[in-house]
Amino acid sequence: MTEPQHRRTLRRPGVALGPGLVSAALLIAVWAVAASLTERPQHLPSPVAVFRVLGQLIGSGELWLHVGMTLFRVTAAFVAAMALGGALGLWMGRSRTADRWMNPALVVLLNIPALVVIVLCYIWIGLNETAAILAVALNKIPVVAVMLRESAGALRPDLDDMATAFRMSPLARLRHVVLPQLAPAIAAAARSGIALIWKIVLVVEFLGRSNGVGFKIHLAFSNFDVARLLAWSLAFVAVMLLIDMAVLRPWQARANRWRVDAP
Repeated sequence: MTEPQHRRTLRRPGVALGPGLVSAALLIAVWAVAASLTERPQHLPSPVAVFRVLGQLIGSGELWLHVGMTLFRVTAAFVAAMALGGALGLWMGRSRTADRWMNPALVVLLNIPALVVIVLCYIWIGLNETAAILAVALNKIPVVAVMLRESAGALRPDLDDMATAFRMSPLARLRHVVLPQLAPAIAAAARSGIALIWKIVLVVEFLGRSNGVGFKIHLAFSNFDVARLLAWSLAFVAVMLLIDMAVLRPWQARANRWRVDAP
């Protein structure tokens, strides 16, 4: 098998899905064994019991409503965090003056607990969608900014010189010189960001929303219904895994294609 054929084989969906499916099956098996050994089944219900509840949620249509609301908040916060954090990171990476002035504020935002940001947004803005999405975005913006600042500060100067020699406009320079070099960092920030954002969204919903997966987890916790709590959690984990495999992972693979194709 030639090297290009070997690379194409590695990129086949079946090759990538196989180990993941085996790992998921092993995890469910360990879960089933642990549930059978526990003295209080209500504290750790079996996979069968949880999947039965999940089937009921799917059949009633309740799952789609609350998962849809959570996905809306995740998407809105993700877009805002990537846009604002990316612009801030690019600015700080390309300008030493901006980096010196903005770095202290960035460090402060990185170290403020997410729970504090959520509570303050709810107090200052109110228990509404604006506060919920803003609280999530504020927790992710500094992380994106730091990741892209480091990459923006390491851009190739010879390509900048080329852009200057050809008198490229700022927009053309951004599109053809800067963004292609930042693509791997942007993809990495997106994949790590979506994992962080949806977890914070669940906390936001748990504390102050009347719908969404986090809200339903709060109700299950209040009723000590572990099976329902796990069913809601697994449902949204499955959705996010699907998004990661269908959208984010292929995007990251394309962004890093130059590394694979390099001799």
